[in-house]
Amino acid sequence: MKNTIFTGAAIAIITPMNADGSINYEKLGELIDFQIENHTDAVVICGTTGEASTMTDEEHLECIRFAVERTAQRVPVIAGTGSNDTSYAVELSKEAEAVGADGLLLVTPYYNKTTQSGLIAHFTAVANAVNIPIILYNIPGRTGMNMDVATVKELAKHPNIVAVKEASGNISYAAKLIAECGDMIDVYSGNDDMIVPIMSLGGKGVISVLSHVLPKETHDMVQLCLDNNFAEAAKLQIKYLDLINNLFIEVNPIPVKAAVNMMGMGAGPCRLPLCEMSEEHKAVLRASMEKHGLIK
Repeated sequence: MKNTIFTGAAIAIITPMNADGSINYEKLGELIDFQIENHTDAVVICGTTGEASTMTDEEHLECIRFAVERTAQRVPVIAGTGSNDTSYAVELSKEAEAVGADGLLLVTPYYNKTTQSGLIAHFTAVANAVNIPIILYNIPGRTGMNMDVATVKELAKHPNIVAVKEASGNISYAAKLIAECGDMIDVYSGNDDMIVPIMSLGGKGVISVLSHVLPKETHDMVQLCLDNNFAEAAKLQIKYLDLINNLFIEVNPIPVKAAVNMMGMGAGPCRLPLCEMSEEHKAVLRASMEKHGLIK
């Protein structure tokens, strides 16, 4: 087995914005500190939840650099550097390594997509260009691409490819993935509603959105799984299921930014094309947050 980047609950952290749409680094630093103080085990910066797709190259690298400096080696920093352009993903990944990222999160190519052979060539090109570990990111609902289990098994032969963030929502696929590749590669849940199911099959943790509002509870749920106390972990999974679902009542990260704003933590707006959450959905989310004592 290769070295594990992290075990536990990682935060797929939002990127706080000022009213004019610029990045609010002061608030980003506060959120990172809040997460670490509440036992979050790793920080994933510039992922889907971080709105990396609307960042300039300069912003993208500055966010990674800032996260590395702010965490100050308290927890690993994993940088989202995926692209549908392999040469761009290679260069961005090399730059993320240069500014101190501990690992990389690479989403499958989107829009132009590719074949399974193309996936192997794409990820291998990035893995050959860096010296830090890589988490593959399987999220077909966003990209229109699903990695075959055989593709993951082939990629797992590369020493720098160490894990998969599995966000297909298909527990049958997750089971096959762990059965075929679990001794070669770590698997993290990419969905908060599947933390316990995936970990019961041998997953190493979660890359979470729920952690924004319940960092300690998310960490505790994962730790209970790691301690083989799945009965207690399942109670937490069920207890927070309404909140987990309502954090995705609109396109991520619209609801989680609204939730963080409701808590007075200054997430600011999303960048277009993501827009303000509807009042109807805000009311549903607010009710869940009140139920769990997050706001009054």
